[in-house]
Amino acid sequence: MTAPRVAYFSMEVAFEGATPTYSGGLGVLAGDTLTSAADLGVPLIAVSLAHREGYFRQRLDRDGVQSEEDVSWDPSRNLERLEAEAVIHIEGRPVRVGAWRVLIQGATSTVPLLLLDTDRPGNADVDRRLTGRLYRGDDRYRLCQEVVLGMGGIALLAALGLDSIDTYHMNEGHSALLTVALLERNLGTEQLDSATDGDIEAIRERCVFTTHTPVPAGHDHFPRTLMEQVLGPARARVLHVTQCCPDGVLNLTFLALRFSRYINGVAMRHGEVSQGMFPRYPVRAITNGVNAARWVAPSFETMFDRHLPGWRRDNFCLRYAAGIELEEIAQAHRVAKETLLDAVRAATGQPLAADVLTLGFARRMTAYKRANLLFMDLDRLRRLAGPTGRLQVVFGGKAHPQDEDGKAAIRQVFEAARQLRGQVTVAFVEDYNIQWAQLLTSGVDVWLNTPRKPEEASGTSGMKAALNGVPSLSVLDGWWLEGCLEGITGWAIGADADSPSDAREDAESLYQKLEAVVLPTYYARPKEFVAVSRSAIALNGSFFTTQRMVAQYAIHAYGLAPLGDPAADRERDRTRGYRGLKEL
Repeated sequence: MTAPRVAYFSMEVAFEGATPTYSGGLGVLAGDTLTSAADLGVPLIAVSLAHREGYFRQRLDRDGVQSEEDVSWDPSRNLERLEAEAVIHIEGRPVRVGAWRVLIQGATSTVPLLLLDTDRPGNADVDRRLTGRLYRGDDRYRLCQEVVLGMGGIALLAALGLDSIDTYHMNEGHSALLTVALLERNLGTEQLDSATDGDIEAIRERCVFTTHTPVPAGHDHFPRTLMEQVLGPARARVLHVTQCCPDGVLNLTFLALRFSRYINGVAMRHGEVSQGMFPRYPVRAITNGVNAARWVAPSFETMFDRHLPGWRRDNFCLRYAAGIELEEIAQAHRVAKETLLDAVRAATGQPLAADVLTLGFARRMTAYKRANLLFMDLDRLRRLAGPTGRLQVVFGGKAHPQDEDGKAAIRQVFEAARQLRGQVTVAFVEDYNIQWAQLLTSGVDVWLNTPRKPEEASGTSGMKAALNGVPSLSVLDGWWLEGCLEGITGWAIGADADSPSDAREDAESLYQKLEAVVLPTYYARPKEFVAVSRSAIALNGSFFTTQRMVAQYAIHAYGLAPLGDPAADRERDRTRGYRGLKEL
């Protein structure tokens, strides 16, 4: 393989749907990113954790009460264990860190993904469990995990002879301690607190940071006593000296900001919001995307192959979907919709009908997503669904085990479904995952998204839907500010992006748009509705891809030469002299 010049760190990566190494959007985005990097031949290596015990399997009772079941997997069954091993120190103890290798296959190359694992002989039991559960544990467990990811990742790359990588990309702040590891390699542990601005600048030149949340509470932070306990006094001192501990609290976002030459949000609006949150740092924006080949339903895949050969290698070819006949698009959607409805009937017993307008809502269940906005006025919903045309809704999504508001939102959906029985059919699929996401984003008729502004950093589910000709009905936040052309690619909820969210006003706008526009277009003007579907593919499906996103990172964040230059790659490999590449 081409010697990697970029190391991409992410706490979670969805590299395969059935393997529980992800919890939701961040991990799915990371998996799409790596696949597109392999498509484009970007010289990149990725680092994450093995998460042997995964996130959790969701179980819902008849009232929508969520319970969690443990889930586990054995990487030795289908992954390759690397021989290299590194040792880091956590709470003063030596901890051995190994890795499993996954090769992410793309159209032109592969990208290696290293899943760090502390379940190694010689480690204490408490340390062997550090790469177990994803996002489930107390602050101590979380910080120790982030030491493994950031500092263990740097140590493992060095053990593989890959310590001269040009750019370290932190996908969210979980891996920010890699900056301390890099500083430590330059200065030595005992000299850390003597770090000068020049020493910090040397690390900044090698680091890139992508922030994914506009909510201050979403950024990991830890009290000083815990930081000193886990990291040790020398590392704790350097974090104070480098001003990464405002008010005596270790904030990993501030750490990543302080040590990064390039910082970006994940949508244009999110970049603006993040700049307001962190005014001392220049925050740019690279809008998220999705991997087109990974999310296109089989019926659309066949249609694209027939009309737009080469679309997998060049996603911008999907722009020319504008020339595909409306009936072909309608037929491809009918197939995808039947596939979804069959799966939902089998899983939930809900009798869904193919000729009924079907809304889809599937996100992480948490308060700001407002999954229950559609049900704010049940009488109004009944009235608009009656005379204008029938309506059915499919929901999916997990709440974090400690998120009581998110769990309550699921129960509210179930209660609304009970009250609407016989008038508006509502189904909720259990244990939402990549397989369900592929079915829902391609099989519903309209994708519903109702976040509280400006708390949607980007969102990618609507992008997946657009690839499959499913228009969005969404609040003007995140990516939808860039993707919404009213009545062309979908419809907006609310008047504008700048006014603060008001739940009652947003609900009223949602009801009005359904009643006056979406339902009558679907039932009375079906060709017009399919024309919106076609535009969603041509305008949004062709642009909001990780192929475009990764190319932007390569140019703006990584500073790579034009992609796909074999001569430049060979010369770079010859001069860099990496060790251990055969193992990768």
